[in-house]
Amino acid sequence: MSVSARPATIALITLGALTTGFLAYAAYFDHKRRTDPEFRKNLKRESRRIAKVAREEAEAQGANQKRKIRQVVTEAQEEGFPTNVEEKESYFMNEVGHGEVLCQNEKTHVEAALCFFKALKVYPQPGDLITIYDKTVPKPVLDIVAEMVAFDGSIPIGGFGGISGSDAGGSTGAVDE
Repeated sequence: MSVSARPATIALITLGALTTGFLAYAAYFDHKRRTDPEFRKNLKRESRRIAKVAREEAEAQGANQKRKIRQVVTEAQEEGFPTNVEEKESYFMNEVGHGEVLCQNEKTHVEAALCFFKALKVYPQPGDLITIYDKTVPKPVLDIVAEMVAFDGSIPIGGFGGISGSDAGGSTGAVDE
């Protein structure tokens, strides 16, 4: 009569062996980390190397994003903007609507910011629109719009303090005497 192991028994034995192996490796790693100075140095070097690579990657990504922002702003300026009041109004509504849709996806934040930037270019009072953007547009997209405005330089925004100062008189409860 032959003895055959059931599949459940084999699975339990395998799981027990894997768990024992993992725990043994964890104990070995912890022992090496605590007692071997060279091992600790290697761990520190590796973590510094990984942090450096991540930092360089983030800097490169930031530089690429700035380059892309400059490129899309330049392209938008070359395309031009409507001059007729009715065309400006429909252009504004179209760009804001398109920007709101693009804001939902992190991969299209630059495109969404470009839409908001184009709308800002045709809006008669850009300072007021920036105040609205500040309340409604997600911060990453708003930061990109700010970079676009800074690169363009032709949008007459004025000081941010002056914009909110005219609205702040009635909302702060200050009384004119």
